[in-house]
Amino acid sequence: MNTKEIHHFLQAIAANNNREWFQEHKKQYETIRKDFESGVEMAIKALTTIDDEVSHLEVKDCTYRFYRDTRFSPDKSPYKRHLGAYICAKGKKSLRGGYYMHIEPNNCLIAIGSYYLPTNILTSCRNEIMGDIDHWRKIVEDGKFVKTFGYANEGHWEDGNVTDRGFGLTALKTIPKGFPRDYEFAQYLRMKDYCCWVKVPDNFFEGNTWVDKFVEICKIGKPMMDMMNSVIDDYE
Repeated sequence: MNTKEIHHFLQAIAANNNREWFQEHKKQYETIRKDFESGVEMAIKALTTIDDEVSHLEVKDCTYRFYRDTRFSPDKSPYKRHLGAYICAKGKKSLRGGYYMHIEPNNCLIAIGSYYLPTNILTSCRNEIMGDIDHWRKIVEDGKFVKTFGYANEGHWEDGNVTDRGFGLTALKTIPKGFPRDYEFAQYLRMKDYCCWVKVPDNFFEGNTWVDKFVEICKIGKPMMDMMNSVIDDYE
């Protein structure tokens, strides 16, 4: 991908987030969109080497509209300030964990896992973790995993403000109801999602050689995602 051109456009739309400017520069948007979609196609193909369940996906199954849904947001800017793709075997609207690539000036990242899970599924995920805690710890306390994503609940990810790495977007302050309050590994039960991420340089997705590094990062997070997907799949 030509990340310089993509970032140039995203910086411009952030400074001129209105319909008049966008219409005047729509050809530029179409150019960077097609370039990004080519990158997503490359990512899907590369991921099949570690996850054949995504092999049926097309680019349209993974990408989002550039127009923002402003109905419930105080920010009425009509356009997003980033490009993102969620490569998930059951589709981008699924609760199932998948692989996410995000291009935004100073906030490019790669994420693996699931987020915004409903309470009943979270409860089942927590039970799964407690029931096989040794296996879970072997996955998320592994040296490569910790080096890449960190420990549970140490990072944060908000619009325009993302830590360099993280494991868990949000967490409860206390143990969830129904679970032992003195549980030794309470940090994993307090998690409200099972998503890990790492920020990458703005030029990470430049050219065509980034896919191998992308797959390697996804491969490190995949065992955690797989364990949670084994629960989530029972609900979908």
